[in-house]
Amino acid sequence: MQSFLNDNFLLTNNTARRLYFEYAANLPIIDYHCHLPPVEIAENKIFTNLTDIWLKGDHYKWRAMRTNGVNEDYITGRSSDYEKFEKWAATIPYTLRNPLYHWSHLELQKYFGVSDILSPATAKTIYDKCSAMLQQPNFSTRALISRMNVEVICTTDDPVDDLHYHQQLQSSTFETKVYPTFRPDEAMNTTNLKALNAYIDKLAAVTDIDISTYDNYLTALKLRHDYFAAHGCVLSDHGIDHVYADDYTEAAINIVFGKIRAGNTITVVEASQFRSALLFKIARWNHEKGWAQQLHLGAMRNINSKGMHYLGANTGWDGIGDFSQATALARFLDKLNAENALAKTIVYNLNPADNEVIASVTGCFNDGEIAGKMQFGSAWWFLDQKDGITKQLNSLSNIGLISRMIGMLTDSRSFLSYPRHEYFRRVLCNLFGEDIERGELPADIEWTGKIISDICYHNARNYFNFGY
Repeated sequence: MQSFLNDNFLLTNNTARRLYFEYAANLPIIDYHCHLPPVEIAENKIFTNLTDIWLKGDHYKWRAMRTNGVNEDYITGRSSDYEKFEKWAATIPYTLRNPLYHWSHLELQKYFGVSDILSPATAKTIYDKCSAMLQQPNFSTRALISRMNVEVICTTDDPVDDLHYHQQLQSSTFETKVYPTFRPDEAMNTTNLKALNAYIDKLAAVTDIDISTYDNYLTALKLRHDYFAAHGCVLSDHGIDHVYADDYTEAAINIVFGKIRAGNTITVVEASQFRSALLFKIARWNHEKGWAQQLHLGAMRNINSKGMHYLGANTGWDGIGDFSQATALARFLDKLNAENALAKTIVYNLNPADNEVIASVTGCFNDGEIAGKMQFGSAWWFLDQKDGITKQLNSLSNIGLISRMIGMLTDSRSFLSYPRHEYFRRVLCNLFGEDIERGELPADIEWTGKIISDICYHNARNYFNFGY
């Protein structure tokens, strides 16, 4: 048997293998957070070639190629699709020990049956074979999703989205359930007041409300929150550097909003209070509806201003920030909890130095209402690799109950990312297997297997109110 990426990949002992193959491998996937475009699922897109599905929009690969000295013309520029693929094939041998090496070969193997190592020598053969396969109906977006046994997908959607493609999917025969997620980041974006005003105008048009006051703004956002709920949404999401939990008065926020609409400058304190007010208001709406709320904390975004100006956001210019997280997060959760308005909450942390901080703070607000109500979310973005996943699982195990974790998600824009669930499941089973083999846990395979199955699937199914 080939030693790399064989059946025992990441499974270093017999107990881990048994846990994986008997209790994890065949479970459905609940991908409760991703960035897949609903239009491409609704229209059942057929991709032109391997570059089209694999390299376009994947800033993980773009960063690696830039690091390897590849000119931008072969990454996001005007070079042909095959020329871009050639540069990726020439880069991947240099990604040894980067998770891209594992993910890329897993994806080639699981979707296309390609077990060859990608390199300049194999590039043409792999490209031609995979591109030809992608022209077949059983490689459409829906077919790829079904092949990976995906039961639920939650996309990430702006409040002004009309959810047309979600409606189309919900009335289709597609077995995988696709739900929207309410992500109001642009509604809170005080770093660019011109863009924020343009967004408010767009929201006004969608809701047919003259948004001249803060109360009007809340009314319009609440209408969209209700609209999302009517279309199956049970999750909100916030991508923020840290939680905003300042004290404020409604009168003060009314004044700040007036300044924003007048195009006047606001202070740093005013911006933070405005974000705090919106974050608290949406959190209360979430609780009223029984939604879960997600907080993605710690990203330092668009730090390469030249790259950002040239290509825009989400093109590889973000990093891990060292923001202070504990105090504001605790204030936010405590204020909502004191009002009996704290929704199920998932907190994702991007700085591994804060793992124990997040695990301990969230754990203070479990109340017996639901098992695992407060979640230290799975390793995210730069951390969703073997080492980062292991550290997150260990921090959660040491401070909380890993047995109540709701498992992995893709957080991806790619239809080829679902093997990341397999990757996570293998790391998880190996962690438990090693503990059992060392005598640190009892060799009760049936019970441990139940815990594994819960983490990989059942906990998430029980946690969310998907209504299927």
